[in-house]
Amino acid sequence: MDFYLTALLQALCFSGIALGIYISMKIFNIPDITTDGSYTLGGVVTGILLSHSLPVSAILPIVTLSGALAGAVTGLIHTKLKINALLAGILVMTALYSINLTLLGRSNLPLLNYKTTFDTLTLTADLNQNTFLILCIFVPILIGIIGYILKTDFGIAMRATGNSETMVRALGVNTDRMKIIGLAIANSLTATSGFLMVQFQGYADINMGIGIVIMGLGSVIIGETIINWLRITSVWLSLAAVLGGAIVFQLVLAFTLSIGVDANLLKLVTALFVLLIVSLPRFSFTKAS
Repeated sequence: MDFYLTALLQALCFSGIALGIYISMKIFNIPDITTDGSYTLGGVVTGILLSHSLPVSAILPIVTLSGALAGAVTGLIHTKLKINALLAGILVMTALYSINLTLLGRSNLPLLNYKTTFDTLTLTADLNQNTFLILCIFVPILIGIIGYILKTDFGIAMRATGNSETMVRALGVNTDRMKIIGLAIANSLTATSGFLMVQFQGYADINMGIGIVIMGLGSVIIGETIINWLRITSVWLSLAAVLGGAIVFQLVLAFTLSIGVDANLLKLVTALFVLLIVSLPRFSFTKAS
C-alpha cells in the first residue's frame, strides 16, 4: 500500500508540471520543451537555498520567479525573434542545463538534513501520510489560483489567444505579450513541481528533468480524455481532471513496477504508455458501413 501512496505523492508533486503543460499545450497550442529545464531549475534553486538554511516560505517565490523567467525567455525568442516555439523551447532548455549545473556546482546535492515544507507542519506521525495531507492543502490552493487567473478578463484573453489569435489581435489584444506571460506562468508552475519534488525525494539532481515533459504530456492527455468523456466545460473541473490525469499516470507506472517490470525499462514503458493514450482516440471501433 505504501508503494501506491508514494506514487500518489509523486503525482501531487508533479501537479504543477501537468498544469503548466495544460496552459502551454491546450490553451496556447505551444509545445513547450522548456519544461525539462525549468523543472530542474526549480529543484536546483530549492536545493541551493535550502542548503543555505532559507525558510521554505521565502524559497517558493524565488523558485516561481526563476521558472517564470525561463518561460518568458522562451516566449520572447518565439514572439520577438519569430523562431519556432518548439525550437525556442529546446534552445532555452539546452541553455538551462549549463545554468543549472553552474548553480548546483555538482551533479547531485543531498538535502536530508535540512528542514523542508513537509517538516514545517506535523499533522500525523507517519511521514508519508503527513506529506500527503500537506500536499492535499498545497495542490488545491495552486489549482484555485490558476483557475481564478483563467476566469479573469486577462485569463479569458489568454484562452482566446490560443483559440483564435487573429481575431483576438483584431480586437486590440497584444497576443505576443499574452504568449510570453502564458509561458511564464506555465514554467513557474513547472518550477514549483521541482520545488516540491526535491523536498520529497531529499536531493536535487542535474538530470532530474530529463524526459519529464513526457510525464506532463501524458497527464494532460489523460485529463483531456476525462474532460471529453464527462463533457466538462468548467475551468475548475478541467484543472481537476488534469490533476486526475497526473494521478492515473503515476499509478499506472507504480503498477508496472509492482508486477516486476525492470526499473531500467521505466522510461520505455512511459513512452509506450503515452503513445497508447495519444493513439486511442484515433482508433475507430465502429464497423465500416
